Amino acid sequence: MTRRTEWPVSATDHHTGPGHEFAAGHMAEPEDASEDAYEPETGRGQGSGGGFGEGAGRRARSRTRSSGSPSSSRAEKGEPRDPVEQARNICLRLLTGTPRTRKQLADALRKREIPDEAAEEVLSRFEDVGLIDDAAFADAWVESRHHGRGLARRALVRELRTKGVDSAVIDEAVAQLDSEQEEVTARELVARKLRSTRGLDRDKRLRRLAGMLARKGYGEGMALRVVRQALEEEGEDTEGLDEPF
Repeated sequence: MTRRTEWPVSATDHHTGPGHEFAAGHMAEPEDASEDAYEPETGRGQGSGGGFGEGAGRRARSRTRSSGSPSSSRAEKGEPRDPVEQARNICLRLLTGTPRTRKQLADALRKREIPDEAAEEVLSRFEDVGLIDDAAFADAWVESRHHGRGLARRALVRELRTKGVDSAVIDEAVAQLDSEQEEVTARELVARKLRSTRGLDRDKRLRRLAGMLARKGYGEGMALRVVRQALEEEGEDTEGLDEPF
């Protein structure tokens, strides 16, 4: 496909490396059409002559500008009319401060009604220069969400799928976590939560602690084993806790 527009892009143009810390793991929505809306001035003229004076002048300017079409408003702001340039600017804005997957950017361009051909050209170019790197995104996501939130592989897989990451890429990213590391993290999570369950009966403590691990993606067997050991260390009678919760 012949590119309609040539523009240089460097991976150092913006600080968008996939190793940046993830704030919430959710994609920020692109700016909507309201960014182009004109906001009329609120001042009122106090001059004599009914509709004349400084206030009337402001009202006249307000009517003139607010009557312009959205396209003319964008043109006044210098927004490019070429869809490739529009797509490029949207992607660069979204990549500033946090990495994103190709699907996230594609969804944002579709929402802004960028033609598919222009979107494909820009997204492919950004991949070529390393501004879009789903594998690096997935690696950083696993590292951040496991150590920051204690999520297990099962939960990480679900999250990465919602970001549009390819299954093979997800499998490779979560492979950096093994069962031993997951169990260490699960024990740390239970140890932090254990104190807040003191005073409750044993079964309620079990359900609360095991449920917390389940929500973070830990399997039933591991969750039961970790919680039982934690309760035993506190002197709880754990007989009968081998049954599924």
